[in-house]
Amino acid sequence: MLAMPARAEPLLDDAKLLLTNGVSTVEGASGGGLATWSTIAGRGTERAVGISAHVTGIALPDYGWQSHGLAVGIHDRVELAYARQNFDTRAVGAALGLGRGFRFNQDVFSAKMRLVGDLVYGPALLPAIAVGVQHKRSLDGTIVRAVGAASAKGTDYTVSASKLLLSRSILVNGTARLTRANQFGLLGFGGDKHRGRTLQFEGSLAWQASRRLALGGEFRTRPDNLGIARENDAFDVFAAWAPVRNLTMTAAYVDVGSVATFKGQRGALLSVQAAF
Repeated sequence: MLAMPARAEPLLDDAKLLLTNGVSTVEGASGGGLATWSTIAGRGTERAVGISAHVTGIALPDYGWQSHGLAVGIHDRVELAYARQNFDTRAVGAALGLGRGFRFNQDVFSAKMRLVGDLVYGPALLPAIAVGVQHKRSLDGTIVRAVGAASAKGTDYTVSASKLLLSRSILVNGTARLTRANQFGLLGFGGDKHRGRTLQFEGSLAWQASRRLALGGEFRTRPDNLGIARENDAFDVFAAWAPVRNLTMTAAYVDVGSVATFKGQRGALLSVQAAF
């Protein structure tokens, strides 16, 4: 008898549990809004490929921030992502001598690999652990150097550990980041106070209230390299909702502290992600 040919696995199996691929961070990698997690972008499992696209906006009292990008997950093991960030200085641009509505722009290229563990399955005490690299390139090199940055480009290195405790519907994440980015890199890298990389921490805690809704908060420490203004740590409180399996909408209250001498930068984040 002739053997039947093996059935080919689909390229996109769209089979992850809802919300377990995370959302898009401010740098475009998968995770929370502020923190990178060990999740892999897209809804593909270890048998397939996943893809996602996002658009995110943050409204602050004196600034506007927007990003958009794409990410690809390969066999739930490797992630490749790109994001373009645009930072609108509004009236502050005139006060800083840059011109009203001047925009800082940055490209972020990132890669991540999950080394061991699984976000959902396996021992509760063994989280998914991933290492990542994010190369950031400011498109306004002359300006960021003028405000004191040592360079217009830089590379961050991350190690993340994430676990969803299914019995409690709680996700816990911790990330160590080696970086010298000023304001996530939008104001360059290194500065007149400190030029090299420092070790920073990102933490997340979320409760999956239902299959389609997660509530949580994040905290992210940041380096303080520039003499023109102290850079504060950032935090957010968020709600992520998946009205359908391929769409996630995230709303958050975010506080990034002082930005280029203007204090009290607290506002709203809204992000939309499509994933397959």
